[in-house]
Amino acid sequence: MQVVTVVGGGLAGCEAALVLARSGHRVRLCEMKPQARTPAQATDRLAELVCSNSLRSDNPRNAIGLLHEELRRCRSPILAAADATRVPAGDALAVHRDAFSALVEQAIEREPAIELVRGVVESLPDDLAILATGPLTAPKLAEALGEAVGGRLFFYDAIAPIVSDESIDRSVAFLQSRYDKGDGADYLNLPFTRDEYVRFVAELNAAEKVQPRAFEETKYFEGCLPIEVMAERGLEVLAHGPMKPVGLTDPRTGRRPYAVVQLRREDPAGTCWNLVGFQTRLTWPEQKRVLRAFVPGLWNADFLRLGQVHRNTFIDGPEALAQDFSLRARPLLFLAGQITGVEGYVESTACGHLVARAVAARLEGRTFVPPPPETALGALHGHVTGAAHRDGDDYQPTNVTWGLFPPLVDGGKKLDRKAQMLARARARLAEWLESVEPASRTARIGGA
Repeated sequence: MQVVTVVGGGLAGCEAALVLARSGHRVRLCEMKPQARTPAQATDRLAELVCSNSLRSDNPRNAIGLLHEELRRCRSPILAAADATRVPAGDALAVHRDAFSALVEQAIEREPAIELVRGVVESLPDDLAILATGPLTAPKLAEALGEAVGGRLFFYDAIAPIVSDESIDRSVAFLQSRYDKGDGADYLNLPFTRDEYVRFVAELNAAEKVQPRAFEETKYFEGCLPIEVMAERGLEVLAHGPMKPVGLTDPRTGRRPYAVVQLRREDPAGTCWNLVGFQTRLTWPEQKRVLRAFVPGLWNADFLRLGQVHRNTFIDGPEALAQDFSLRARPLLFLAGQITGVEGYVESTACGHLVARAVAARLEGRTFVPPPPETALGALHGHVTGAAHRDGDDYQPTNVTWGLFPPLVDGGKKLDRKAQMLARARARLAEWLESVEPASRTARIGGA
């Protein structure tokens, strides 16, 4: 039986490996940790969550929530692990990051059809393989991929700080989810008056930032901008972005604050909290100074992790990839995850899932049939492979959004357009699954 090599033990690689193995195929999963790490990684576990612990909204009326639902219906091992390690976060699917990674690693190690190989891969495999090395692909491997596709694109991303619970001033912070979603104890809020907010923005603008090297072009992903980049765009940008106060009431005043910093639980016990949307490229000394001095309630903050900037590598998917995610220049090599131009944990998982199905089809002598474009999975497929690409567009990484879906035939009624698109997606996914998944072949897929 042919062995499929999967390079990269992140979410996309682990999803692909598990789906292939549970479909009856042998897999060699190559992961460079602990021999080497990227600047964003902090542990040696598989499926490490390097940024937030949130997989974002679980509400299917949001495109990301629909993607959650579709992956569950496809019996995604990664979504099963996320559900099993969930922590309170309102209507978001947030997980205990250590428990999540441990559960996925345990599933890999217990799967008899998967051989886990630890070590750095520096060249592209010659046999059937999946490259799922993520946005920080090792330099030599990235160089080889760049040569194969005729060039390499990149942009910059940033991660947010984490603070210990005991260091937060609870006389200032208050527990509340926006519009009281969830049990009301999922988020801590640090409220600002207008004067406090104006001073904070001024300090962000004046603070020292980490600068890219001279030969590196700074190109940020618009959905994950550093807070100081937003501050540079105008005084009120943050107050209408990650610091928006809508749906919140400061119990000290009985009124909505002018702005807030929201903190989301990092673990079920709430021993540490992530600053939501506060990814930053401030130098580490400046992060400590500005956040402690100018964010109410963080006067004595104990930072368990500070924010940092890292480079994300991705290819021009519509130019480089065939419809089954294989490289046009090297048909035995498939690409999965963020390196293809999807952005986000769940989108990377979805890409890994679809690539596993495509590789299984190749091994079994079948034609890969992608999900319909009306589904969240199909919308991502269309973005990455160019099925939905418009000539002249500048290809950029993206999260799943309703904008990737084809419009309703009649435009839909404004008040229930999302409901109509949701119903359409559910129907089309059911049809697709019935056509591509014989019960005898898919009964084993799923679980963590």
